[in-house]
Amino acid sequence: MTKAMLDVVGLNKEFQVKPKSAKLFAKPTKVQVLSDISFELYEGETLSIVGESGCGKTTLGRCLVKGIPATTGQVIYRTEEEERVDFLKLKGKEAKRLRRDIQMIFQDPYSSLSPRMSVFDIISEPLVANFKLSRSEVEERVKDIAEKAGLNASYLRRYPHAFSGGQRQRIAIARALIMKPRLIVCDEAVSALDVSIQAQIINLLKDLQEQFKITYLFISHDLSIVQNISDRVAVMHLGRIVELAPTKALFAGPKHPYTEALMSAVPQPDPEADHSRIILDGEVPNPAHPPSGCHFHPRCAYRTEKCELQSPELREIADGHSVACHYAEQLNLRGVRHD
Repeated sequence: MTKAMLDVVGLNKEFQVKPKSAKLFAKPTKVQVLSDISFELYEGETLSIVGESGCGKTTLGRCLVKGIPATTGQVIYRTEEEERVDFLKLKGKEAKRLRRDIQMIFQDPYSSLSPRMSVFDIISEPLVANFKLSRSEVEERVKDIAEKAGLNASYLRRYPHAFSGGQRQRIAIARALIMKPRLIVCDEAVSALDVSIQAQIINLLKDLQEQFKITYLFISHDLSIVQNISDRVAVMHLGRIVELAPTKALFAGPKHPYTEALMSAVPQPDPEADHSRIILDGEVPNPAHPPSGCHFHPRCAYRTEKCELQSPELREIADGHSVACHYAEQLNLRGVRHD
């Protein structure tokens, strides 16, 4: 098996939220956005994180790149020299050096690019901030990476407002690639784009992965895209990973009722397949006041008293297939075809 580049162990993130109607000196409420997140990310793979809005996907991605500080936990990063370091504990020059290896592509190509900077300045900024290169060396590297991202050299002197959403996302991809990273966190990188443009960007990301041996953590809510790009998929619900499996195994036979409900929303090309949508009862739980036991039990059709009282642990039930459900081995859940 390929070595793990990233080993996330017991990652937790809390936010302090003050109620809008609270008195002046009222104590803020603790909201557990991430709860005991643990997984391994292997070199050269694409691991997708999926789940409904508010489940903690983006918070997870930003914690991994130190965009926001995690409350507790470890992110063990294996360097090219085979050294294992806790990325979250690094500071100063060491943190700056390793940060070059981990880049991020944000969801909104409109707000993630400075309108006051030309495309050349946007792409070259990481180089200028991290290396002492001559002007000619910077220009050569920017032109090379822009070409690989599908950008014409004539675009480099223009400003972001002159481009479409797909072109802006190519600029963001070029900016991430300029540092020659080993890992890129893609936070809903295609969700703001038209469907035809989404396909172009997905194909570009796959080509670049093969060319530069990049590892992707791909955050998305679109299971059709995830099915196409991923090697493995982790399903999140209310700040926890409830299922983690290879893509083909997960789509063919989900083992968690929440995953089954998500799968029922995926369009299927087979006219004879069961297209009935699973509509979950009730409301999405409030993360500030999560349900007892299994957090999914108020909306689960298979719940028992055990689910209400005891929180299930994420456990491996098959090779590479882990699930947090008391009855994972007993349930016969509906998946979708994976071509």
